[in-house]
Amino acid sequence: MSLSVRSAAVASVGSLLAVSLLSACSAASEVTTSSSSRSSGTTSSSAPSTAPPAALASFYDQKLLWEGCGGDFECSKLSVPLSYADPGKASITLNVIRLPSKGDLILGSLVMNPGGPGGSGIDYARAARAVTTEAMRDHYDIVGFDPRGVGTSNPIHCLDDAQTDAYIAADASPDDAAETANLERLSVQLGAACAAKSPTLVPNIGTRDAARDMDILRAALGDDQLNYLGKSYGTYLGATYAEEFPANVGRMLLDGAVDPSLNSTELAKGQAAGFELALKRFVEKCPDLPSCPLSHDPAVAITEVQTFLRKVDAQPLTTSQGRPLTEALAVLGIIGSLYDNDYGWPRLAEALQSALSGDGSDLLDIGDYYTDRDSSGHYTTNANDAIYAVNCWDKPATPGVADSEALAKAWAAEYPTFGTYLAWGNLPCSTWPGHSTVAPHKVVAEGSPAILVIGTTNDPATPVEWAKSLASQLSHGIYLEWQGDGHTAYQRGSTCIDDEVDAFFIQGVEPAAGTVCPAP
Repeated sequence: MSLSVRSAAVASVGSLLAVSLLSACSAASEVTTSSSSRSSGTTSSSAPSTAPPAALASFYDQKLLWEGCGGDFECSKLSVPLSYADPGKASITLNVIRLPSKGDLILGSLVMNPGGPGGSGIDYARAARAVTTEAMRDHYDIVGFDPRGVGTSNPIHCLDDAQTDAYIAADASPDDAAETANLERLSVQLGAACAAKSPTLVPNIGTRDAARDMDILRAALGDDQLNYLGKSYGTYLGATYAEEFPANVGRMLLDGAVDPSLNSTELAKGQAAGFELALKRFVEKCPDLPSCPLSHDPAVAITEVQTFLRKVDAQPLTTSQGRPLTEALAVLGIIGSLYDNDYGWPRLAEALQSALSGDGSDLLDIGDYYTDRDSSGHYTTNANDAIYAVNCWDKPATPGVADSEALAKAWAAEYPTFGTYLAWGNLPCSTWPGHSTVAPHKVVAEGSPAILVIGTTNDPATPVEWAKSLASQLSHGIYLEWQGDGHTAYQRGSTCIDDEVDAFFIQGVEPAAGTVCPAP
């Protein structure tokens, strides 16, 4: 079964850097400070008006002890309650990293989240020089943290490597009763494994808890307001924070926005449409790429991709890795490539060229990269577990087998390449061991300052309609659009977008209403 599609920007970060991002701080080399903020300036002169409950005072009063952890980076640990319903019972530790600004006028900390859920904020901050501009780094300490249950912060564990292999490779578009039964069995197994291996985290891993953790982090950093840059799922985390702590919001960017008013089925349908659009955009540009094996007629080219997937469903391809390329793995390789038009599209053209010649190795490599699987067969992060643990907890139970089958038939007609896969992708959440009691709803964040929301017109994972919707829900949402391809916009090649974002964070200047940045 292909994983439900990650909304993470972290996958494209890896391809942008063309290097492996570190997932943890190295051994400390020196203690640099034990204070809260290094700010010589601030984005707001008022203290936060959302006072923490007395039961959380010890968490809010803590000071971060920073230690060198490679290059110019400093690392620390933050204590947060396991359960906000009973904060005195137990605590957990979150790993935090920062790249201190060397500028003359520091405006505070800029906390970043790359998405997922399951993307490492530690890795993302390590990539600060690629994912933020020099001007931003001159004015902000760049801060990342691994959210609860993710990466190095009490990671949730569910499936072992062999089980994950079987889960990801399983047929995600069942054609008969046996394939459907196998899909159902694997879906139940995933939730049960999470509950068995990480019983205390399963009910305490939701986005609302992570947002509360961010407010403790804000206080520990010594900032009156939280300055925040969230991409993809990170926009949902940021919007949730703004809803919980509107008076504590500083300057906030939500790039590649998730619409919090949609349930899991509505989100999956939106992604089915988004990836169909992205595939159409890819085949239109494919003839301009080296090694493109598809027809120059876009309609014919899409049919060629769909025919290829049907053939792989009937007969998986051999690979040099010794593992067959199943239909689900082929879809994963294609979807993963569609996130990033700069690097993913040329790689996809090459992979399809070899796959259409009978060799699935390149497509398998892309899927392995996307799921953090190394050449030894080990999954180097827990992102494949965390994405379900967070998503399934956050939303009400999803449709079971019968309803998923009906959705798959309907969506296959509307979104013929990816509709079936997205319809079945939420099946584990139908039997998940627990769900949040907070239903999907519009986020208003009354009382917050301006929140900048960016939508990319051809974004496959977070359709532009979601960004428009979130900006309209927020009491002070500012919408900015990029007429681009791929997932998210900031630092992806648009000088217009980058200048607008930097002006917002550094000078506090909001984009003019109706601003649209053209494609490069």
